[in-house]
Amino acid sequence: MKWFYELVYGRFRAPWDIGPRKELVELVEAGRIKPCKAIDLGSGTASNVVFLAQHGFDVTGVDFAAAAVELGRKRAAEAGVTVSFVQDDLTHLQHVTGPFDLLVDYGTLDDLTPPNRDRYLQNVLPLTHLKSQFVLYCFEWEPRWWERPFFHNMACEPGEIERRFGLHFDIECYMRNTDYSQWPAGQAVYLMTRRQSHE
Repeated sequence: MKWFYELVYGRFRAPWDIGPRKELVELVEAGRIKPCKAIDLGSGTASNVVFLAQHGFDVTGVDFAAAAVELGRKRAAEAGVTVSFVQDDLTHLQHVTGPFDLLVDYGTLDDLTPPNRDRYLQNVLPLTHLKSQFVLYCFEWEPRWWERPFFHNMACEPGEIERRFGLHFDIECYMRNTDYSQWPAGQAVYLMTRRQSHE
């Protein structure tokens, strides 16, 4: 999939290039998330990191696509904000160290295979500390039989976020929308807070 993102970010305008995401904006403007040291896990078009930097956050954007990192640097410069961009793989981090007060993921985790979702969690947990907040957006629905062979890496199944993160985070489902008359059929946003793990 890396070649796909290199091509999209390097040559085209991505269809998901729609500005900072609504739920993140709401949480910041409501004061539920305050300026702090933040990281965008899969920074892509850089809309979220630019928004956060404009609102007083110390932001790092990480993406595995060099074209995304280049695009992010360009957009941060155009917006007149300072953002640190790093090219790295969230399933095998080598160039990013924490901790961070806020983690943001809009559509990265659900793009991974189940084994790589496990590796993602193993790599992301060390970026947190007690009380770190985590805003996680994902496609989420129960895949229908005809979707399973082709789209099993595109969405999280209901309950998967709680199963994967519940040992380490208090989890609030901030938004969930499921409509099987549309495709993709569902999406959800979680606001999680790191707590002491009970293993």
